[in-house]
Formats: sequence, C-alpha cells, structure tokens
Amino acid sequence: MGATVTELGRRADAETVHGHCAPRFERVRDALADAIATGAEVGAALAVHVDGNAVIDLWGGHADGARTRPWERDTLVNLYSVGKAVTAVCALRLVEAGRLDLDAPVARYWPEFAQAGKAEIPVRYVLTHQVALPAIARPLPSGAWRQWDVMTAALAAQPPWWEPGVGHGYHVNMQGFLLGEIVRRITGTTLGTYLRESLAGPAGIDFFIGLPAELDARCAELIPPPASPEGDALRRQLGADPASLSGLALMRVNAYRNPPEVSGTGVVNTRAWRAAEVPSTNGHGNARAVARLYSALATDGRLDGVRVLSPETIARATAEQIHGEDLVLQRPTRFGLGFQLTMAERPLGPSPRAFGHFGAGGSLGFADPDARVAFGYAMNQGRAGWQHKHVRHLIDLVYAAL
Repeated sequence: MGATVTELGRRADAETVHGHCAPRFERVRDALADAIATGAEVGAALAVHVDGNAVIDLWGGHADGARTRPWERDTLVNLYSVGKAVTAVCALRLVEAGRLDLDAPVARYWPEFAQAGKAEIPVRYVLTHQVALPAIARPLPSGAWRQWDVMTAALAAQPPWWEPGVGHGYHVNMQGFLLGEIVRRITGTTLGTYLRESLAGPAGIDFFIGLPAELDARCAELIPPPASPEGDALRRQLGADPASLSGLALMRVNAYRNPPEVSGTGVVNTRAWRAAEVPSTNGHGNARAVARLYSALATDGRLDGVRVLSPETIARATAEQIHGEDLVLQRPTRFGLGFQLTMAERPLGPSPRAFGHFGAGGSLGFADPDARVAFGYAMNQGRAGWQHKHVRHLIDLVYAAL
C-alpha cells in the first residue's frame, strides 16, 4: 500500500526541520515544520527545557529571504527586544554583587543624568519603564545609534516626558542605553563586554550585544514584514512630521524614529548594526541560547555551574511592578524588573507566574517557574507586533505534552 498524504507530509516535515525532539513533543516538531512549509516562517528555531533538561532543540528553513542559505544549528539572528531581558539580567547581577542599588538615584552612578530635574530618579524606574525617557526630543543625526556617547549624552540632557514613577511607557530603544550606561559607569566596560565576560562566555550562552565580525557568516538575514493592518497603522503614526507634533505624540514618534533608522529594516542586516551595542534591540543569539538562559531562571538560577541569579533575586525581579495602559504603546503592558510578565492578551503559557520578553516579529524567551519550563524561539521573517498565532500554538503544544 502506498504512503498516505499525511505520511508523505511528515516525511517532508522531517526534512524541513532538524535537531532533537523528545518523542512526546513530536507534535511540536510537526507544527514548526508546518509554519516553515506554509511560509509563515522563512527560517526559525525552537528550544525548550523542562526541569533543566533540553527536550526540544529544533531548527529549519532558510537564513535568507532568497532561500539560498539553510538555517543551521548555530545560526544567529537579531532577536530585537528579547535582549531587554538579557540586559536586565546583567544589571541584576550587579545588584546581587552589591555594586548597584535599585533604589539609589541613577545620578549616583551617572552624575550627568541629574540634568533636567532627574537627580532623584531611582534605578528601578529604568527597569520598569517608569523613568519617562522613551525618546529624545532633539533631532539626532542618522547613525547616532552607533555612537554610545552621543546617545547617552542626549538621554542625560533630556527632560522626562511625564512624571517618573507615575505611569509607564515602553522604552523601545532607550532602555538599553540607559541600563548600559549604568553598567558601564560601574564596571568600566560596555554592557556587551560585561555580558560576554561575566555570563555568556562562562555559561556558554550564544548571545551577543555587539556581534564580532567573524560571526557575520552565521547571521540570518532579517526579512521586512509584509503589509498588515497593525503594521500599516504604525507606519501612518510614524509617518507624521515631527515638526508638527508635540508632547506625547512627538514622544511616540521619536521613540521609534530618533535617531533615524534605529532598529529599522534598512540597517539591521548591516555590519554597522551588528557591531554596534544597542542593547534594547540588537542582541544576536538563537533559540538555544535563550532557552538555556531561561532554564536557569525557571529552576535554581544556575547554568552549568555558573550562577545567573539567585532564586531570591529571580523572585524579586519577576514580581509585578507595573500593570496598566502603556503611554508609548497605548495598550496594556505588565512588567517586573526588566521582564515582561504574562498577560491574557499575550500569554506565556498557563502559569500566572511566567515571565520573559518578546522581540519584534515574534522572537521570544520565557520561563515558567511552576512547570520549570524554559522556551526560546527565533525567526527571521518580520511581522508587526509581538506574539503570533503559530508561536502561541507552539507554546500550547509544549504544555499539552508535559
């Protein structure tokens, strides 16, 4: 008897997706293969740990829009805001070491930050998106995102857009510069260097803020998002002439557009972008690296003998700090100290204690301390928004197999 259509499809799926998958998670493999085969994804990788053990490590599709380069086991990709949580972990490690006090003024570590009435703003407001500096009002030159001193000087001089600590707004591009400068003032090194030397290198986490040139060949190409109602609405908002705007309307445009091209599709595949340190949005890694980091956070805080964070710090960082209407995104968001917390609108599995961070287009890392699950997802097809239905489906299938 000949093979059925379903059997033939599964054979094709097996050729599309590579790697390891524990038998009980075969439906997850099939769903990832289907996302690639149908074009929902061009290339993607998924990694899941349960109780500290890797149960899924899959990848497939292509690393470029022309579909000439296969997505390999060690392919890296720009994970956008997934890096915000990695940046937060760096800051929280300094808290644990007694070198950073979340309730101390930012200006204790960065004296120039005291300008424009900001002398008493505490460090914790940077982590909770309450520092009120999601944008810079003064127009910055193109390429300023790769000039660290230009960006941090502009932030130091910028008055808050609202009263710090009252309300919150997602710091799309600026949170990483703010936290990164605090880390630099304390350690004497850039955030990317601190990450590599203190955590990523010792723990074997394949994640970079400031990608070395020799790793360019491993990078997937980011593919611009197709037209969508959500994307079209954002483009209309950002297409306004900044000279015609003021107040929060100007803030929302400049959060994405000042400096020009920051995190934009025209620069994200360039060597200049990959080499720069834009910690909020240009961390490069893969699903395996993200899942390994969150595996430590979902269990005892340790990874291959390296303490990432203590259980006490993890609990403190993942307790709700702020929840409500976001002044930048104009929809509800919920944060701990640097982590996004699960919400009904954007669930991170069934646990009310799950935490992590989305990246633009659908990349994601999260930890569930109840089920001791860690999840990492990476892809190169751009899309408007954070969570997408096929990624949510993958999450649902993982939990169905536990």
